[in-house]
Amino acid sequence: MLRIEFVVFDDFQSMSFAPLSVFEAANLLLDKPRYEICYISEQGGPVRSSTGMVVDTQPFDNRSFDTVIVSGGPSIIEAVPPGLLTFIRKAARTSRRIASVCTGAFVLAQAGLLDGRRATTHWWHARDLQTRFPKVKMEEDRIFLIDGNVWTSAGMTAGIDLALAMAEEDLGAELARAIAQRLVMYHRRAGGQSQHSALLELAPKSDRIQNALTYAKKNLHTALSVEKLAEVANLSARQFSRSFRAETGQSPAKAIENLRLESARLMMEQSHHSIDEVAHETGFADRRRMRQAFLRGFGLPPQMIRRNARAQTLHE
Repeated sequence: MLRIEFVVFDDFQSMSFAPLSVFEAANLLLDKPRYEICYISEQGGPVRSSTGMVVDTQPFDNRSFDTVIVSGGPSIIEAVPPGLLTFIRKAARTSRRIASVCTGAFVLAQAGLLDGRRATTHWWHARDLQTRFPKVKMEEDRIFLIDGNVWTSAGMTAGIDLALAMAEEDLGAELARAIAQRLVMYHRRAGGQSQHSALLELAPKSDRIQNALTYAKKNLHTALSVEKLAEVANLSARQFSRSFRAETGQSPAKAIENLRLESARLMMEQSHHSIDEVAHETGFADRRRMRQAFLRGFGLPPQMIRRNARAQTLHE
C-alpha cells in the first residue's frame, strides 16, 4: 500500500484536492487498492479551506509516507509556519516523493527544497516566487516538473496531470490511461506543455469571430487568408479585420501565427514528426519560416524545443 500524505493548512484552496481523484480512480480500477490517502496538518483536527469546506486531519508525527503533496492557497504565499517548514524538510528526506500543487511550491521553496532545482507554479505567481527565491530554476510556462524526488505543478487542475504521472510511474502507462478515461479526460498532458492557450487568450466576444477562429484552429495547414476567415464570419474582409482587432487586440495575421506556433510546439514536443512535416501540418509552408516564428515567439528554435521536451520526459 502506497500512502499519500496530503498537507493542508488554514485557508488552503479546495481545488488542491483535484489530484486525489486520480488515486481514488486507481484504487477503483485495481482488484486490490494501491493507495491510502491521509490528510495532515500541523495541529491536526478540522482545517477550513478558502471555500469554507472543512477537512478532518491528523497532526504531523514521525510516520513515514511514500508521497507527500502540499496543497496551495493564498495564505501560504507570504508566511509559512515554522512547524510546516520543519515537517517538509524531514519529509523530503524520508519520503520517496514530495510534491506541490500550485502555490504549494512556495512552501517547498521556503524550505530550501527547490534550491538549484527546476520547478514551476501557477504562472500568476511564478515571477514572485523567482524573485523571492532566486536559487530556484523557475520554468513558469510548464504544467508540471520533476527534478529528482521533488515534483511541482502549475494551477490546480495541473495537479491532476502531476498525479497521473505519479500513477504512471507506480502502476504503468496502461493503467494511467485507464484512470484518465475513467475521469473523462485526455491522457495526462506532458509536463513540458505550456500553461497558456493562444485560442483562450484571444477571447473574442462575438460568435462570428469565434467561428472564424475555430475554423482556423481546424485548418491551420491551409493558407487562412483574411478573405477566407471573413467569409467564414460572414463579413467583408475590411469589416472582419476591424472587428477582429477590436475584439481580440490582435491582427488576424498575428493571431493565426500564434495558433500555428502553439500547434507546432505541441507537435514538436509530443510527436515524432519531422520538422518539415510539422511546418507543413501547421501552415508555416517551410522549416525556415517556422524556425523564424519559433525564435520570435519562444526565443528557441524548434529543435531545441523538442530536445528540452525529450529531456523532460526522461526526468518524468
